[in-house]
Amino acid sequence: MGLDFPFLLDTMERLIAALPLTLALFALSITFGACLAVALTAMRVSRYKVLDRIARAYVFVFRGSPLLIQMFLVYYGIAQFPAVRHSIAWPLLRDPFSCAVISLALCTAAYATEIFRGGLLAVPPAQIEAARACGMSGFLLLRRVIAPIALRRALPAYSTEMILMVKSTSLASIITVTEVSGVAQRIIAQTYRTMEVFLCAALIYLLINFVLARLIAWLEHALSPDLRAPPVALIAAGAAAPIETTLLH
Repeated sequence: MGLDFPFLLDTMERLIAALPLTLALFALSITFGACLAVALTAMRVSRYKVLDRIARAYVFVFRGSPLLIQMFLVYYGIAQFPAVRHSIAWPLLRDPFSCAVISLALCTAAYATEIFRGGLLAVPPAQIEAARACGMSGFLLLRRVIAPIALRRALPAYSTEMILMVKSTSLASIITVTEVSGVAQRIIAQTYRTMEVFLCAALIYLLINFVLARLIAWLEHALSPDLRAPPVALIAAGAAAPIETTLLH
């Protein structure tokens, strides 16, 4: 079977036209999900048992149930209650794009909560004690010592969650959001050419995840100056210093 390049180019153009909607879905859901995860992480490490149990229950529910069902419940389930249809939130909850963002944000918040908590617990106690010995406490200690170290430790696992969220945006097509996968399904319904259309869609998702992975790698590199290998010139200078000292003596 030969490749129909004019059809592939036309398909790619139509899919790329839907790319801004996919990126908006991803950006909004990751942003809201990260904000919610920070609050839930604070509840998980709180000294108050009630807050900890509420956060645990949230993580259990949203991490233990399929995202597809959560999206159906948010878009189709909540609308069945008259109180919701007459509330001020109804313009938001009847919009498929808003419901997709809410579902994705609620789901990723559950996973991110445990990732952030793991990063927080991985902060060496000795560094916290050293910062306290220097007079840091409260928000200053959190901002300058705990948060940067916790973010570095959590970033590798959180990058995987972000890549999974890029792929999860394709589920929004089931509630009539015409992002890349939704447009792909429409083209297939019109042409019955599943192979070529899904290959083009997969190429777009691969490109997004490649760029995202490179950005996260750059951020991880920028946040970890202490873990980088020292420059070769410094190593050579450090090795030459003892030799010169020996010769002088």
